[in-house]
Amino acid sequence: MTKLFFVRHGKTQWNLEGRYQGAHGDSPLLPASYQEISQLVSYLRQFNFAAIYTSPIKRARTTAKEIARQLPQTLPVQPLAGLREFDLGKMEGMKFADVAKLYPTELTAFRHHADQYQAKNVEGESFSELFQRMTPTIKQIVATHPKTTDNVVIVSHGAALCAEIRHLLGYSLDQIRAQGGLANTSTTILETKDGQTYHCVAWNKTDYLKRKLTESDIV
Repeated sequence: MTKLFFVRHGKTQWNLEGRYQGAHGDSPLLPASYQEISQLVSYLRQFNFAAIYTSPIKRARTTAKEIARQLPQTLPVQPLAGLREFDLGKMEGMKFADVAKLYPTELTAFRHHADQYQAKNVEGESFSELFQRMTPTIKQIVATHPKTTDNVVIVSHGAALCAEIRHLLGYSLDQIRAQGGLANTSTTILETKDGQTYHCVAWNKTDYLKRKLTESDIV
């Protein structure tokens, strides 16, 4: 049974500022995030991993490289375009408060009512478009690592991971955000026998982090 360890990248400056980064925006990891990645790796060391895959966006790649550097195994970090963050169009780079003023309907739908989100209004990517690129990527990873002992790290982004994981678990669009978002440097673990049906072992695991999470940690 393949186990997929979905990791959201470490906290960035824009996360702290409450800005949407999306697929094209980006900002550096905070200095404290490197310590938190080490805390994550302290948890991950109990497992033997077959591979590490990452979104090609820098904040995710940096997180993946830090994980790879600190794990006892020697594993290459493999970027896959299908793991990148949502393209949020006009919302990228904007503070949440400013998005709420300019695109209140789109922001509310994206955060709480995915079934009502009209991506075209912000020239962004829809949930169905995200699934069309991300689900085949995950299934290909599973097909590449079919052994029951295979554990795989997948580093990606909060919005994309939250939506895709819930999609893999069979939830409808209106239930995508039912369990809330994912924290920076969190781990969500799914297992699958066939790449078609998935079971959630752990959701948004952060108990290895040595601080109390704040609102700016969750997206």
